Amino acid sequence: MTASFELNGAVVEVSDHHPHLLSALRDGLGVTSPKDGCSPSGQCGACTVLVDGGAKASCLVSLEKVEGKKVTTLEGFDETERARYADAFAATGALQCGFCTPGIIVRSKALIDQKGADLDRATIKGRLGAHLCRCTGYTRIIEAVELLATGDAIPVLERSGKIGGDGVKYEARELSLGDRGFVDDIAIDGMLHAALRLTDHARADVVKIDASAALAADGVVDVFTAADIPGDLRVGIIHKDWPVMIPEGGRTSYAGDVIAIVVANDVLAARAAVELIDVTYEVHTPFTDTDAALASDQDAVWGLEGNILSTSQYARGDVDRALREAAHVVHEVFSTQRVEHAFLEPESTVAVPNEDGSLYVYSGGQGVWDDRDQIAAILDVDPATVTVELVSNGGAFGGKEDLLNQGHTALAAHLTGKPVKCTLTRPQSFLMHPKRHPIRTEIWMACDAEGRVTAVRARIVGDSGPYASVGMKVLERAAGHICGPYTVENVDVKAVAVRTNNPVCGAFRGFGANQAQFATEGAIDRLAEKVGISGWEIREKNVARPGSVWGPGQIMDEGAAGILECLEAVRPHYDEAIARGRAVGIGAAIKNSGLGNGFKEVAKAVIRFHDDGAVEVRHAWTEMGQGVHTVALQVAADVLDIDPDTIRVLVDTSRDLSAGQTTGSRGTLMAAGSVEDACKAALADGCKVDVDYHGKYTVDWTNSIEEGLEHPTIHAAFGYACQVVIADPETGKIEKVVAAHDVGRAINPVLTRGQVEGSVHMGLGYALSEEFPTDEYAVPTKTTLRQLDIIRPKDMPDVEVILVEVPQPRSPFGIKGVGEIGLVPTAGAVAGAYHAIDGKWRTRLPMNVHEPLELGR
Repeated sequence: MTASFELNGAVVEVSDHHPHLLSALRDGLGVTSPKDGCSPSGQCGACTVLVDGGAKASCLVSLEKVEGKKVTTLEGFDETERARYADAFAATGALQCGFCTPGIIVRSKALIDQKGADLDRATIKGRLGAHLCRCTGYTRIIEAVELLATGDAIPVLERSGKIGGDGVKYEARELSLGDRGFVDDIAIDGMLHAALRLTDHARADVVKIDASAALAADGVVDVFTAADIPGDLRVGIIHKDWPVMIPEGGRTSYAGDVIAIVVANDVLAARAAVELIDVTYEVHTPFTDTDAALASDQDAVWGLEGNILSTSQYARGDVDRALREAAHVVHEVFSTQRVEHAFLEPESTVAVPNEDGSLYVYSGGQGVWDDRDQIAAILDVDPATVTVELVSNGGAFGGKEDLLNQGHTALAAHLTGKPVKCTLTRPQSFLMHPKRHPIRTEIWMACDAEGRVTAVRARIVGDSGPYASVGMKVLERAAGHICGPYTVENVDVKAVAVRTNNPVCGAFRGFGANQAQFATEGAIDRLAEKVGISGWEIREKNVARPGSVWGPGQIMDEGAAGILECLEAVRPHYDEAIARGRAVGIGAAIKNSGLGNGFKEVAKAVIRFHDDGAVEVRHAWTEMGQGVHTVALQVAADVLDIDPDTIRVLVDTSRDLSAGQTTGSRGTLMAAGSVEDACKAALADGCKVDVDYHGKYTVDWTNSIEEGLEHPTIHAAFGYACQVVIADPETGKIEKVVAAHDVGRAINPVLTRGQVEGSVHMGLGYALSEEFPTDEYAVPTKTTLRQLDIIRPKDMPDVEVILVEVPQPRSPFGIKGVGEIGLVPTAGAVAGAYHAIDGKWRTRLPMNVHEPLELGR
């Protein structure tokens, strides 16, 4: 049986076995501008199309409902209209990763066709509530729609060939229209589809796996379990402790553990057959509480001894004495929550075996060389026989660092000898990939009578879930950043990462610094109240200056002047809002850029000139919306003094440009340094055609805390920020956020501001509404995007971004980075504004869930 409708002006027929219109468009007809971010829940808006002129989430529309109707996707827009919409979104910086953008443009067209020039901002915000954008914070999207609604000519923003230029984002127009594909858009002749069977219990012995019913199902090619893995069972970025699948006789350790892989002729058959696999378990009580895990002599995780993943600690001075002698002491316990990344593109991988036995893998991960090495270990093959091509992804924020379904897809392709695609459903993505650590911080902070902080003691405990990921580094970073951007003479810090059976926790924008500094900012605000000075004043007294000693003992360089400049930048806004009677909170922050802690960081790049005038810039960093391709392009164009339109940027995995994970806000800094070096090599040799000019940038001057140095250089670079949150004291509604960020040097100010705006949006959700809790069985209680309570456009306040540029010594062009620090001060500033309304200090996030405002107090 078939269904028939008009698609982009032509009548089409498609099999009616598709569960919804989105499936028919993508899998049946090869139309890929509508993206699948959450089907069939209809909660992200990425799959929006026009049905008889009205905007519809296509994953909610049955084929029966479109029979005989007109369906229009971006592919069917008039070319002039396509260009107009793409130019508007590109010119305003209204996209980052671009996964959500095609759906937003489709709805924008429906709105503008209906309202025209009468379309107002409130209506735009309300209607865009059907769409989730995790990158931008919506500010620029709303500007783009307003611009389009005027009917005026759209300014065309071209590429910039200068460092500091407001050029268009690389591939902005292609991303806006859905023309630049993601992994799940890849289609290869003869490709099979894989689906994963996850465990039914977070902690249970796997007694028997019966796949007979799945193997007998229509369309199923094979079913694989851990017994079929020819190489290593366990993988991991740092510790090899994460099982690819749990075998018979093994034990599951969290709700995202994989039991089996089903390979079938199409994705529907694969996912249906997964449900037919019968697993017999012996169920055990999971560890869901860190204190219980620490106190128990049972191991929470199969095959791993003990429930402490890591301990990070350091001390300076005499904290006991400083606390005794202080004029004021604050002692408080702060708790932050587990949070889901909610990147719009679910994890997807395509693996293609070659006749010579090699394997080609398309991955959207944040570390394709780590992917390659781990895949090779699983398959027990030489890493040189595995090539992993990076496909720019639809958002990550740290959540795509670990090997997830890349290993399963590669295994299926290796064993079947055919191309295989595996794309996670949204519920599977929720269960499998690492989250933000929930962290409990007990802090003591002391100051003298004038408000100068004299001591900090902190005891930090983080729930890292069962497997390491980068959990030990997150707690290490929390420990290192617990003093905030302040100079403190006496410090005593201990941070412990605990293994439980809750979801794995790992990298997420902020990487421990935001959890720690929620406590820091809360404590310093309480001290300000005791001293009788303002939040701005106490921060100005205590922020680090060049030459001062910070955190674990690092002597701060000239770049530290940036935090004071951020404070000065927001002061007029802070004072003016208080004078108007608004409720005001302030937060200051520091966040390292790079890995640091004694790790040698190396980035490589290649420049190649072609006889047709084109110039290739090859680098090693994952483009996930932050704009690293644009950075590489503008650096190359500036240093070489060439037309930026001649440049093509790509991530080269055909040679060893390995730079590790795209993490720690280091992509811009490291990419810029390596591209600059490659350009200088080319200039020195006359820029000859068809020659690969190699460049390298190395950071090798940091120290580990374990070295025991009095003044270690823990990090090579820091970003600084100060944010002011302004709220209505009567309603509690946040009206505005002023965000001053010292980025060292903004390579592209439009994209830099967009990073801050998106970070503030994420920071407000973190502060107010977002959490990802589990039940007593260690199973997450939230299963859809809407349940996450991510802030929607109508609830997003205005954000004013102030860029501060204090150069970072020893950094290319003075770059510091901005990707993570954008949300680090936000929660503390919100807590301060809430306190100004009801006089109540907050200690637990998200505030609107656990410590809501008490209006009228």
